Amino acid sequence: MNKQEVLNRITGCGVVAVVRADSAGEALQISEACIKGGVTGIEITFTTQNADEVIKALASNYAGHQEIVIGAGTVLDAATARIAILAGAKFIVSPCFDEESAKLCNLYQVPYMPGCMTITEMKNALQFGAEMIKLFPSNTFAPEFIKAIKPPLPQVNIMPTGGVNLDNVDQWIKNGCAAVGVGGSLVAPAKTGDYGKITYYASQYVKKVQEAREALK
Repeated sequence: MNKQEVLNRITGCGVVAVVRADSAGEALQISEACIKGGVTGIEITFTTQNADEVIKALASNYAGHQEIVIGAGTVLDAATARIAILAGAKFIVSPCFDEESAKLCNLYQVPYMPGCMTITEMKNALQFGAEMIKLFPSNTFAPEFIKAIKPPLPQVNIMPTGGVNLDNVDQWIKNGCAAVGVGGSLVAPAKTGDYGKITYYASQYVKKVQEAREALK
């Protein structure tokens, strides 16, 4: 799967599940529950124990499912990015922009999605080949902020993360986001072992994104 195909999978579904877990086993169960609900982009954060092993396991388990893309999150440096890529990560997400990580991802032709908050940060990231900008933390902004970004940077693909929930996900899409990253509001039921509820929440996020896109036509 090449870089553009990965991006197409992510934007096609429009939802990336940000998986933070207390153990590798929990991360696997959360990921599988999200995939059952229709979410095709799974971001395993490196705050999760043995994150590279989780990525490797998921990449192997879903190798025959071209629509599923497994990526890595909370990647702070190039060394971690390389570990993730060698484990099978198809995209790299960071809470901030890191020049060396951007260069490494370009070398391996893996999409790099750094966290940015300002036009200046976004411009800098784009110059280093970032294919999608993670607006983070997005709960600092209203969805209408996207419309302010688009006039000076119409080419930027934005994925808000942090504060996206079922009540506002449609507004982020309607205001011009290419996808959304969803963490706590999606995976919280894992704390009580209710993975069925995660699957349900995942299906609702996918549905609301699709409905928002239909409303824009």
